[in-house]
Amino acid sequence: MSERDAYHEAGHALVAVRVGARVRSVTIEPDWDDGPERHADTQVEWPLDLFDETEIEEKSVLVALAGPVAEMIHTGDPYHPGIVGEWSADWKLAWGASARRFPGERQRLDHLEKTTFELYRSLNRDDAWAALAAVADALLAHDTLDGDDVEEIVQQWLG
Repeated sequence: MSERDAYHEAGHALVAVRVGARVRSVTIEPDWDDGPERHADTQVEWPLDLFDETEIEEKSVLVALAGPVAEMIHTGDPYHPGIVGEWSADWKLAWGASARRFPGERQRLDHLEKTTFELYRSLNRDDAWAALAAVADALLAHDTLDGDDVEEIVQQWLG
């Protein structure tokens, strides 16, 4: 699998850990027997006893957009996550997760664009990027990481 995919999935995984979700697994070699063709996959669980529905929706937006943002930073190509075909599933997740809070399409688009910009700034910091690169490197070396692996890597870099 490609380095781009590793950075993309590392973005999802890193932000999931940082916002309090549990990463079940992250892979750049997913099975294609359970649905549409995918090049990579990150599975996240939300602790329902810690977050209410609104918090999960807000954090889901961050996790969904983190993959495209990490890939943008890695490649140096600052595309809009809503117009890149490979990111359509991520954009749809973020769009849907923000629908209740931002029912108007223009308001929702503004929110997602602002969130994308804030994520870009956050993930582009040296400490966050080092953690993200460490997760991506581990993915490239092993193809699949479980949640404990991701947590351990993130904790080493971001404590």
